[in-house]
Amino acid sequence: MPQSEAPAPAARRFRIRGLSAGLLLLPILALAGATLAGAQDIRFFRIGTGSTAGTYFPIGGIIASAISSPPGSRDCTGGGSCGVTGLVAVAQSTRGSVDNVRQIEEGSMESGFSQSDVAYWAYRGEELFLEGGPLKSLRAIANLYPETIHLVVRSDSGIKSVADLRGRKISVDRPGSGTRVDALLVLSAFGIVPADFEDYALASGAAGDALREGEIDGFFFVAGTPATAVLELAEEALVDLVPIAGPEVDKLLADSPFFARQALPAGTYPGLQAVDTLSVGAQWVVSEKVPEETVYAITQALWHPTTRQLLDKGHPKGAQIVLEKALDGLGIPLHPGAAKYYREVGMMK
Repeated sequence: MPQSEAPAPAARRFRIRGLSAGLLLLPILALAGATLAGAQDIRFFRIGTGSTAGTYFPIGGIIASAISSPPGSRDCTGGGSCGVTGLVAVAQSTRGSVDNVRQIEEGSMESGFSQSDVAYWAYRGEELFLEGGPLKSLRAIANLYPETIHLVVRSDSGIKSVADLRGRKISVDRPGSGTRVDALLVLSAFGIVPADFEDYALASGAAGDALREGEIDGFFFVAGTPATAVLELAEEALVDLVPIAGPEVDKLLADSPFFARQALPAGTYPGLQAVDTLSVGAQWVVSEKVPEETVYAITQALWHPTTRQLLDKGHPKGAQIVLEKALDGLGIPLHPGAAKYYREVGMMK
């Protein structure tokens, strides 16, 4: 066909239909573009926590909810979210402190919870971090609350002291967890090495199940009180808490100053008496790569009065997360965004 010839009627109809379809798609594409633009305003922020049976996970969920304010949320003054505009925070279950700081360094997590000792060692490349070197990207947002070292044993095990663990089946948690590091330090202070007992590497939830079934005699667990894994066993009247006390602890505190003495009062867990033990600080750490303005806004949201209400109502440990303790025991530098907030409220010069 010569190029000057007119198209056949069928071809003309196809072009008209195509043009009409294109016109009909314009508002749809415009709407899609608007939706995409809204989606681009969303910033996702991950908080590494720990086992779902511990305290990190529920506390992480409360904080994630408090600091989130996705596009379209009601304004804070109107009874809506008082979090960071456009931020969607998510609490992720992980293997705990050591896993969290490594993921932050690798960039697979923006932030996470860590025991004070683990953060200290990670930043300096000591203890567990000797081989890989220091994790220099770690920065602090806040100290949150004390974490108790629980030595949980079956009530019919006959174990009354740390020394009684020799020859028994004991879980000291998984490799890479903060609990395992602290458990081995405590055992070493009492002259006990892994060869002296049957070493099980179970997470807190699995350890609780194993103890319930009589597969192990006890387990170590570092968590805020009351910890779900221990609470459930206490409610079933299956366990006792073993004290971590004595002259061995005096030397441990001198060698490892990030530990602190803690007295758990009677009734912390149903039916269990008061016990002397140790604790470390639970801290919220973040990558230095997160922008200053983002961390400033997150810190501001963390200490907003509405967050206070969520913490007080959401978990028994939430009441111990207070602004006055936010800078206690920090062994790594503050993130500049967090430091800006603490300077504004008069906690830093």
